[in-house]
Amino acid sequence: MLTYELDNVDIPLYQHLYECIKNDILSGKITKNQKMPSKRTLASNLGVSTITIENAYDQLISEGYMYALPKKGYYAAELQRPQSLAPKMNKVLVIDKKRKTDEPVFEFSSSRTESEDFPFSIWSRLVRTTLASKEKELLEVSPCEGVYELRSAIANHLTSFRGMYVDPDQIIVGAGTEYLYALLIKLLGNEKIYAIENPGYKKLSYIYRSNMAECRYVDMDDHGIDIGLLEKSGAEVAHISPTHHFPTGITMPVSRRYELLAWANEKEGRYIIEDDYDSEFRLKGRPVPTLQSIDACEKVIYMNTFSKSLTSTIRISYMVLPEKLANLYFEKLSFYSNTVSTFDQYVLAAFISEGYFEKHINRMRLRYEKKKMRILEMISSIFSEEECKVIDNDSGLHFLLELKTKHSDAQIKEKLQKKRISIGCVSDYYMEEVCDSHLFIVNYSGIKTDGMTDALKELKNAIR
Repeated sequence: MLTYELDNVDIPLYQHLYECIKNDILSGKITKNQKMPSKRTLASNLGVSTITIENAYDQLISEGYMYALPKKGYYAAELQRPQSLAPKMNKVLVIDKKRKTDEPVFEFSSSRTESEDFPFSIWSRLVRTTLASKEKELLEVSPCEGVYELRSAIANHLTSFRGMYVDPDQIIVGAGTEYLYALLIKLLGNEKIYAIENPGYKKLSYIYRSNMAECRYVDMDDHGIDIGLLEKSGAEVAHISPTHHFPTGITMPVSRRYELLAWANEKEGRYIIEDDYDSEFRLKGRPVPTLQSIDACEKVIYMNTFSKSLTSTIRISYMVLPEKLANLYFEKLSFYSNTVSTFDQYVLAAFISEGYFEKHINRMRLRYEKKKMRILEMISSIFSEEECKVIDNDSGLHFLLELKTKHSDAQIKEKLQKKRISIGCVSDYYMEEVCDSHLFIVNYSGIKTDGMTDALKELKNAIR
């Protein structure tokens, strides 16, 4: 007869009994096809109710550890499984996630935004309003392209802010640009050759290759991607960031933009992916017109994200497809579910359409301009002109420091790491190994100025 210890059990009694019997079956103590005691007999032996035994048996039967035969009783099931699948009760897992655990105390090049920059009070009010006014809509499944309210709000914003006249049905909303890049590869085809800027955002090459698409690197000159080298690369799709290139900060002039459009128009099937990731933050003058706004032949796929303008934890991005590609998208890829929650889409739609997004951008422009001026003052007070030169074009959220030093970029970074200070350099973003650039990245959106002076002094010591 089965006997188990039932005293001092801190879970429901039937669940404890279920666990005991299951473990005996798994360990072989109860053998396959062994007849089990009847519910009444086992209840009497253990001093519990038959309901407790019935609940335990029902759970074991539903999971396949036992089976019942009419008028014959209950039996332990025969479990066909490899020996290696036996439960490992005391195994300690060792999983290396390849992440650094020692966070730096100061970061020059972090792309994060400070928590006080996010409009929490307005956002929380819109959350409450959305819950109260959109009860029915919030429980409806979002269409593959995103809810109409958000796409309409984005279209109106692009018209007023970027001079782009697009239909909401051209806009596809997704959880981050990386997801949208993968969708584009499925849309355009992974048999195409994709070109990315060199130096540039290295993760792009990982995304293209992980989607089985060939990716080629095209060097840049002072005006952006080199058109001659782009032609020689054999690429059919050029992935660029013309408004404010990362990491060089180059803004592509209009003459180069028209050269690029001419390249795309030369052959059928060529396209340009325009990544406009921090275009809202041109601190002086009017925003530079997008490549999409001067494209007469529908060759430009425009992409942007709210991760820069609001916060990196809001994973909402969008792309604007030319009419032909939009129709192809709905024909080929409309079976994909939208990856942004319906709730978040409605809150963001209200944030944009009620004018809060524009006010937030204007407020952040003023804040970032003051912050940048403060940082530049700190730099000029610590470095002489012979030691350091600032390279900036008043666009985007980072600028470059050209440091006059005999040390390599790697040596300077290593010295700072010993002080738990992190800094990135342009040479980090070349797709292939290159000589030292001595150009270091200062991303001022996430910098806390409280520790800036000490960090700059350590940087000065590192270059000597």
